Amino acid sequence: MNGTFYTLPALRRAVRRTAQRYGLPAEVRSRLVLSVADVAAPEFAARRPVIFATDVEDRDNGSVMAATVSAPEASGRLSSTDLPLAAATATSPTSVTWRMPLPMDRTSERRGHRHTVSAPHSEMAAVDEELRATLARADSLMAEHRRLKHELAETNGGVLALYVQLEERDEQLRQAHGTMLKELEDALRPAPLKVAGLELAVHYEPADPRAPTGGDLYDWFTLPDGTLHITVVDALGHGVRSTRSALDVTHAVRTLALEGHPLQSILGRAHDLLMPLAPGLMATALLARIDPRTGKVLLANGSHPPALLLQADGHARYLQVRGRGVGFPLPGSERLLEAHLGPGDLLLLYTDGLTESRRNPCEGEVRLIEAARRHAAKPLTDIPGAIAADMHTIVLHPDDTLALALRVATPALRKRSR
Repeated sequence: MNGTFYTLPALRRAVRRTAQRYGLPAEVRSRLVLSVADVAAPEFAARRPVIFATDVEDRDNGSVMAATVSAPEASGRLSSTDLPLAAATATSPTSVTWRMPLPMDRTSERRGHRHTVSAPHSEMAAVDEELRATLARADSLMAEHRRLKHELAETNGGVLALYVQLEERDEQLRQAHGTMLKELEDALRPAPLKVAGLELAVHYEPADPRAPTGGDLYDWFTLPDGTLHITVVDALGHGVRSTRSALDVTHAVRTLALEGHPLQSILGRAHDLLMPLAPGLMATALLARIDPRTGKVLLANGSHPPALLLQADGHARYLQVRGRGVGFPLPGSERLLEAHLGPGDLLLLYTDGLTESRRNPCEGEVRLIEAARRHAAKPLTDIPGAIAADMHTIVLHPDDTLALALRVATPALRKRSR
């Protein structure tokens, strides 16, 4: 079947019959026929002849059939890429060769050996065989695709279930962690305090609900003379470390207050006590002393936001006292500020997370007065939380927030409390 060809059908028949004689599998045979046709078609279109030749090469691991297409009159290099039968090599600019292993029981007469070749089937039978092989191959690939798709779906389902389980476990751990930290935070807070003639309430809101501990802390207790002492602290940072810093400050202040040190000197003395133990500690603090019998208020401030006094008639003012906090240069309150609380007056102590959640702290102070007036008529236990909710309708700079409210009870409330 080797020779020179001038038409594509004749070349196809020759290639097919040759491949049959050498027993090439139907799939390989069909790819060879298509590849030879792809290389020769441009030559036939230009009315140039094509030569097809085959040879058998004996190798240590078996025989190989070499099929070569040549176009001696070609005007350019024959293409040997992107063909149905891969591994074609251009043996010359006008020749392309394919080498295909022969089946072990299919050989040709070569080098004195006796070999047998299979008798070719008819052209139609060969085409049917190639088509069936192609369909079988396609069916096999489709079955393999379905199997892999099913396995992938099962794998994805298992991965998704595992992911859901991990998410649920993570959420459980987050909740347990948050609960543990919340219990720790609550344990650090002072116990509720009852003082005759005064109402007290507090609200705390962490910047991150999943990490409820922070540097905002308060302390309240009564001194031997019956006056109420309140400390509000905001330690630098977030999390457990800042909580420890705030706790150090409140403990130092409580110790100094109970020892009888003057209010104005306490912040400076607390600084001197704590710096050798915690050199990196920085905290702002506001100290308040309230005499429930007279309504007299004394305030000392260390770099902390000022207290807000809202009188029963609606008049509001900030009680400004200059000073520097613990860990700051020249710590301590520059002076004591004295104010007076009358029946129905509201005193609000807080940390900067309440007023500085937006860009302008001055705007926050104005909004705080408005919120205090809006909620002043509510029960005191509801006032700090209601004010915080109003102040945090828009939060651009989340921060831990503490709001502590104190109000002189009216005569009616005093009678009920008795």
